Parts: sequence; structure tokens; C-alpha cells
Amino acid sequence: MGRVKSGLRYPLIVFDWDGTLFDSAAVITDCIQLAARDMALPVPDRRTASHVIGLGLHDSLRHALPTLPETQYAQFLALYRRYFIEREDTLSLFPGVPEMLAGLRERGHQLAVATGKPRRGLDRALQASGIGALFAATRCGDETRSKPHPAMLLELMAELALDKNELLMIGDTSHDLGMARNAGVDAVAVAYGAHSPESLHALEPRACVASVTELQQWLMTHA
Repeated sequence: MGRVKSGLRYPLIVFDWDGTLFDSAAVITDCIQLAARDMALPVPDRRTASHVIGLGLHDSLRHALPTLPETQYAQFLALYRRYFIEREDTLSLFPGVPEMLAGLRERGHQLAVATGKPRRGLDRALQASGIGALFAATRCGDETRSKPHPAMLLELMAELALDKNELLMIGDTSHDLGMARNAGVDAVAVAYGAHSPESLHALEPRACVASVTELQQWLMTHA
């Protein structure tokens, strides 16, 4: 691994949002199940519902609710959003996330977000959490191709004038790690989010960490 011109191994660190920085995976799963119930659809089990976290809207619904006609996607989304917004005030960043991000910025890293959330939802979460100013750029699921397509990372690299050897992707799902692999960039998995450690290890990340504290320690040593 060659050193890059900044002296940092990864000048750009890209984070997924839900389940990686924001403790929301369980609530997202609940809201998917509640909206399915309200529409008299087969309610996906928790493993199926949580598996789609990180995907764009259409990919999520095709996987979790295969019997739902596309003509009813808007109705489902309205119900999902209602349940999510009702619970939004109970959600927060994982403990230690603001300190970790501030430390990375002080060290000279640029930070970005690549998420399946819609732009409106991410902007609301960034404002509420108070950490929006820490990120140099963000990409959302309704702006480009859904994970695991590499578009989000390719667009961030182009915007920030960096190449694939200078970027590290961090996420809690196989969709995040698949996106990194498809973009040709390194990745670190966090095992405290939506997907199981086994599914994450199968995609061969550089590391798979069990907590924000462990993630911060890994980044300070290896990034």
C-alpha cells in the first residue's frame, strides 16, 4: 500500500448513515413491518426487513415486499415515513460518533456520507444531529444509483478530486461493502448495525469492528 500525497492512507473516509453512524436500524425495520401491516401485505420478518436497509427505495421494496405493485409504492412510502417521523425524535447518533468524526477531521481526513436515505431525510438527520458541517460531501439514494452499484462512491471521488486508492468506505451492510468492492475501494465493516458479522466477513473488508470505539481505534491506527 503506497502512501498518498497527504500523508494519510485514506484522505477521504465515506460513511454509511443508518446503522453505521446513526442508531436507527431497529426503528427502520419496525416501520417497514408496520407499513406492510397497514396495507394488508405479508409482513416481512425482521431479518428480511433489516436486510434492505441501505438500499434505494425501489430495490428495498422489491426485496422486502415482492407482492407490492409499483403503483402502490408511494402509498407504502407515505405510511413508512409517517411511522418513522413519529419515532425520529427517539433516535440519535451512536455514542462516540461525534468525537470520532471530529478527531478524523482534526487529523486531516475529509469525510463524506453515502446512504440509501432520500435527500430530505438525510438533510433532516444531519441538522438534528448537529454534525452536518463535518462532511465535505454527501450522496443519497434518490440522487443516483442504489447500492451496491458504485455510483455514489465514484461521484464522491469525482467531486472531491480523489482516486480509489485514497478512499475508505465504512458501513454496516453487505450493500455498503458490495458498493466498495464494485468501486474498487477498501472497506471496513461495522458489526453493530443491520447485517450479521457473517454476511459482512463474506465480502472481505479490511476489518470488521464491533463498536464505535473499536472503529475509532482502527481508523487512528490504519487510516
